Amino acid sequence: MRTAVVILNWNGRTMLERFMPSVVQLTQADVIVADNGSTDDSVTFLQQHYPQVRLILLDKNYGFADGYNRALAQLEGYDYYVLLNSDVECTPQWVEPVVAMMDAQPDLAVVQPKLLMFDQKDTFEYAGGAGGFIDSYGYPFCRGRLFNTLEQDHGQYDDPCDIFWATGAAMFVRAAVWNQLGGLDGDFFAHMEEIDFCWRVHNAGYRVAYCPQAVLYHVGGGTLPKSNPFKTQLNFRNNLSMLYKNLPEKRVRCVLALRMWLDRVAALKFLLEGHKGEYLAVRKAHKEYRAWKPQLRAKRQAIKPHTVPCVYRGQLLLDYYLRGRKHFSDLPGEFTR
Repeated sequence: MRTAVVILNWNGRTMLERFMPSVVQLTQADVIVADNGSTDDSVTFLQQHYPQVRLILLDKNYGFADGYNRALAQLEGYDYYVLLNSDVECTPQWVEPVVAMMDAQPDLAVVQPKLLMFDQKDTFEYAGGAGGFIDSYGYPFCRGRLFNTLEQDHGQYDDPCDIFWATGAAMFVRAAVWNQLGGLDGDFFAHMEEIDFCWRVHNAGYRVAYCPQAVLYHVGGGTLPKSNPFKTQLNFRNNLSMLYKNLPEKRVRCVLALRMWLDRVAALKFLLEGHKGEYLAVRKAHKEYRAWKPQLRAKRQAIKPHTVPCVYRGQLLLDYYLRGRKHFSDLPGEFTR
């Protein structure tokens, strides 16, 4: 089975210099860097120091979603793609257990490794932890991370299991399924695109899983800072778009009505805290979402949504803020099957 590990780079010379050594030395697969129209010296650096790494040069920054779509469209003959962030430190044998898992289970379309923090290697990383889930109102979370609460890794999530979504920081995808579903939704640009993709994977009848035997260390937040109006805009817009595309008919209207209201509460909180840029970002996200509705409706019709597994039946906001459930293990085991 041929595996391509693809790093999407945009002005990431510093990250490449820091993390490419572990990728090249510890990866038993083809390593490819797709450059998203960088204006720094990323490409020159790679050409001088890593001539064995294949380069795919895109003419401009297409964002995470369409950047990967355009890069992977240029690859042929691979069974698996690995979407890997440029700020990830690899460990020995991180590819092999995932590929073995996917080889043995043909209905397994997406798998993520265990993701820990680069600078606190005993702590789960925000972007993916030990596998992603989503609650009944569309709030994503992970084993090892609820909202901003991160758990230390004590081996409590060392069991392979089915999950709802895999992090785009390190996501193994069966190439045939990627091509069948058309890759990521390029309109998203960045944020939530991997959750949307995994939801479409479920809707298409495939599975998503977590492999704890493969471990990676992730810096996180390498492109946009945590507090950034553009990032806020993308997250709010893309979350609503993802829900509209993928929720089953009996749930879509009530969930979106509540989420729009909760988003407005979040926007008001931003404003009261003095974050006017974040407040305006939420308003802009809602405006863009409403403008997108016709094309989202067409995508929804193509997906044919239905009830999928691994959705938390509860309400994470209430569990976290009112019931004090700060860890994944505190949640009642109420997930769709």
